[in-house]
Amino acid sequence: MDKAQEIAALVTGTVEDLGLLLWGVEYAPRARSSLVRLYIDHADREVTIEDCEAVSREVSALFEVDDPIRGQYTLEVSSPGLDRPFFRASQLPSFAGETLEVSLHAPVAGRRRLQGRLLGVDGERITLDLDGANFDFDFGQAAKIRVRPDYEKILGQTGRDRAGGDVPGEHR
Repeated sequence: MDKAQEIAALVTGTVEDLGLLLWGVEYAPRARSSLVRLYIDHADREVTIEDCEAVSREVSALFEVDDPIRGQYTLEVSSPGLDRPFFRASQLPSFAGETLEVSLHAPVAGRRRLQGRLLGVDGERITLDLDGANFDFDFGQAAKIRVRPDYEKILGQTGRDRAGGDVPGEHR
C-alpha cells in the first residue's frame, strides 16, 4: 500500500462522517514540507468552502493523533473540480461520453499522451475513442487521468461566458 492509499484508508471514515465522499488523495513527499491533497465530493450537491474547512479541521485533528506523515506537511482539501482526476477505474463509468486526457506511465501502441472520448470501462480495462478508433489500456498503466471540460456544453452553445467573454479556446 502506498502512502496515498494509507492516508485514504485513514481519513475515509472521517470524511464520510461529515456526509461527504473521499474522491481521492494525492501525496507528494518533499524534503522540507510534504503535500497531502484530499479531493472530496458530495453525491447530491456542490462541495462548499465550509465542507473543505470541516474536512481540513477533522483530518488535521486525526493526523495529530495518528501522525501518518513524517515531518512537516501541508494539507489541502478541495472538490475534484470540472477537470477532476480519477483515482480508481470504478469512478469512470458515469463519465462515459466525456473527453478524457490521459498520461500513461509508458507508451502503449506508441502513445503516451492520449485525449479521447470514454467509450467504456470493463473492470480495470478502459476504452477510449481516439480519432474514430478504439484504444484500450488498463487503469494501472495510467499515471494520470482527468476529464477535459467541455466549456461550450457547460456555458451553453453560445461560445460566450456569462460575463460576455469568449469561452477558453474559442476565437470569434
